[in-house]
Amino acid sequence: MNNTDNSTLKLEPWVSDQGDGTFFNPVLYADYSDPDVICVGQDFYMTASSFGHIPGLPILHSKDLINWRLINHVIKRMDLPDYELPQHGKGVWAPSIRYHDGKYWVFYGDPDVGIFMSTTDDPAGEWSTPHLVQAGKGLIDTCPFWDDDGQAYLVHAFAGSRAGIKHKLRICRMSPDGKRLLDEGTIVYDNPDKHPTLEGPKMYKRNGTYYIFAPAGGVETGWQTVFRSKNVFGPYEERVVLHQGNTSVNGPHQGGWVELESGESWFMHFQDRDAYGRIMHLQPVEWVEDWPLMGKDINKDGIGEPGLQWNKPDVGKQFPIEVPVSSDEFDKSQLGLQWQWQANPLQRWYSLEERPGSLRLFAEALPAGTPSLYHAPHLLLQKFPAPAFVATVKLDASGLKSGERAGLIVFGYQYMYIGIHRTVYSDSAGDWFELVAMTGDANGERQLWTKQINTYSLYLQVLVEDGGYCSFKYSDDGDEFQLMDTPRVQASKGHWVGAKCGLFAARLDNGKSKGYIDAEWFRVSSYPE
Repeated sequence: MNNTDNSTLKLEPWVSDQGDGTFFNPVLYADYSDPDVICVGQDFYMTASSFGHIPGLPILHSKDLINWRLINHVIKRMDLPDYELPQHGKGVWAPSIRYHDGKYWVFYGDPDVGIFMSTTDDPAGEWSTPHLVQAGKGLIDTCPFWDDDGQAYLVHAFAGSRAGIKHKLRICRMSPDGKRLLDEGTIVYDNPDKHPTLEGPKMYKRNGTYYIFAPAGGVETGWQTVFRSKNVFGPYEERVVLHQGNTSVNGPHQGGWVELESGESWFMHFQDRDAYGRIMHLQPVEWVEDWPLMGKDINKDGIGEPGLQWNKPDVGKQFPIEVPVSSDEFDKSQLGLQWQWQANPLQRWYSLEERPGSLRLFAEALPAGTPSLYHAPHLLLQKFPAPAFVATVKLDASGLKSGERAGLIVFGYQYMYIGIHRTVYSDSAGDWFELVAMTGDANGERQLWTKQINTYSLYLQVLVEDGGYCSFKYSDDGDEFQLMDTPRVQASKGHWVGAKCGLFAARLDNGKSKGYIDAEWFRVSSYPE
């Protein structure tokens, strides 16, 4: 990424806006999986998959498609059975966002339940409780469409793991209020030989022609296909409009198309980056014979390829550089929007009031019969914000009780943490704490390193290098950090999500006595040069 004198570019670990009228892809180096984006007047709004993490269904806002702010979540808690425990990989899949009839709409598919819809007058305000539009296993990747004559439709895909189908697209008639489907629908595409996986459809109308933008070929290595027809139900002709080609951007597909008042068209899509999740790229779109060409046809095969640097979208003016917030001073009445729990949160898990200016995390017991933090619902986590960054937390562990632990964690299918374990040793020196490094997964934990300490106030730090390689440090004064005597550990992706980092406090038994840890702040910064 190019450097400029802009202070924001220097302080944040990843900034797309180069400060010179250009931007660098990815726009967001964070796991906003399966994005959809709309333009409403002078404003852009984006949503993305959140799976089982709570709060869910993020809403982001931008004035120029480059500088984004996380402003809300549609789902504050999941009103479905079993969400008192983590539901890895379930929940909200590939949502769509639309503006119609003076309201904002979000539709999404839950692969185990069915199709849901929520609306609001203000995307930064309260959203309606998600309404079950259609029950059914395997109904995913939903997108509504209201035609010029007022007729409403919904296009969706199928989850192969639930429905045994993953290559068909179906369009159903829908009530104009978006609350129910009116028929069994029509399969508008079915060709498993050409597109063995077809998902994430988004429906549009341009110059009297219906378009369905749909990714094909799978997350890691797929491509973007566009279907068009003069009739809602087809027949549709098709064309691949974006693929990796000779670039380094694998699997460029699944996203949203917007057309600006300036006449420009842009397509927001993801790229799968393993431990970093699905990160957000933006490509210009040129319409050629009423087909969209995304990016640039570098190898002259008629298919666009993604570019890494472009002139910023022409929105009529320049806007300040901004990135989604990742640091938190814990000095407000609510947690920052970047934080998510692993299940529906309980108020007893934390407090921002008992020690004003700090986050108190209570050492909640693990779910009965579970061997590790992989199953804990009360982990407080956020997305990786960049390929390389540093996360540091200042902790006061004096409130921990014997048998309890807390610390800084990097979480995925495999996790690792630097933490404080309290085991009371009564001698003339008083109680002792252990500083530990642990790694674990769904089946259990393994200790990598330990050191007895006689302090409960510590700064814990993780340095994430490009490639997701993590090193842990600690300090008792916040100035001089010591590297833990452990090998670097590579972060692991989770179930359909990238790795996350954050905080935890836990006890390993079901004892009623519950201690706590106070986090004075959590700060994310650039990786040191």
